[in-house]
Amino acid sequence: MKKLTMTLMSILMLTALFTVSCKKSVAAQAAVTEEKAAPLKIGITKIVAHPALDALEQGAMEVILETYPDAQFDNQNANGDMNTASSIAQKFKADKVDLAIGIATPTAQALANTLKDIPVLYSAVTDPVDAGLVDSYDQGGMNVTGISDMTPVKDQIKLLMSLTEVKTLGHIYTSSEANAVTLANMAKEASAELGIDFIETTVTNSSEVKQAAQAIVDKVDAIYISTDNTVVAALSGVSDVATRKGIPIMSADPTSAYDNEVLVAWGFDYYKMGKACGRMAVEVLQGKKTSDIPTGFMTSVEDIDLLINMDLAEKLGISIPGDLEAKAGTLIKNGEVVKQ
Repeated sequence: MKKLTMTLMSILMLTALFTVSCKKSVAAQAAVTEEKAAPLKIGITKIVAHPALDALEQGAMEVILETYPDAQFDNQNANGDMNTASSIAQKFKADKVDLAIGIATPTAQALANTLKDIPVLYSAVTDPVDAGLVDSYDQGGMNVTGISDMTPVKDQIKLLMSLTEVKTLGHIYTSSEANAVTLANMAKEASAELGIDFIETTVTNSSEVKQAAQAIVDKVDAIYISTDNTVVAALSGVSDVATRKGIPIMSADPTSAYDNEVLVAWGFDYYKMGKACGRMAVEVLQGKKTSDIPTGFMTSVEDIDLLINMDLAEKLGISIPGDLEAKAGTLIKNGEVVKQ
């Protein structure tokens, strides 16, 4: 009888242990399943808000959501301040985002300097090598890669010169932005090669841009605006000063030229650039190493947009050749935006 009792107790104890073990196993499996089902966290930070960068941000999100419809985005704006950009990067690190996208050079640099074990994608960065983001255009870094928005500076200036007489070209750029300095040097070199004088002035933030335009407008025949985000964010101030003085503007950012009096804008469609960045993000999220992804460049004709403000041309007394008008993807005509 005693043996039978001991046997029964042993069976009951084993049964209890097995039940507890099963419950723990089920709970653990449920936790793993819940973890796997957790939505992706994507951090996106841009140096300032303006139409081109906003369009890029939107394009990237749309593509990511096509593959990961439950993805959660933390969208941040540094408002042109590097300390804020660094704080945003620290926030993404603390939140353990699955991937971070830096739109423009300063914010991309902040992410790359802070997030060492989280994938970082840069976009709208003119020269990622010069900015220290990667060592080569042909290969990404250990956790960094992305897309450049290097523009054909010399050809843009030549186009402007074909429309109006330019003996002296003015340029405003941000002295603290690596991409802006690179493009300013390119514009200076192009001007020398084209035989025209070049007057430059620098700013440190968007609030200084209009004053900078006022400082040079009486000394130049035209103004060239690159993809300098700080300056583009205050493009309305430049166009206001230039138009009052009858000075045409050539911009490398068509997206921001829709609502400003810019004679010609020739550059990338930043919404399409955002979609390209989104496709790259999906590749990384699906396991592709950033080191295996070279810097992307927008080289397709379909990625380029030429905008001509026909209303402004008439106001300035500038004749636009018919063949150039026909080639433009966008016209501002009779107060309307006309897509061709």
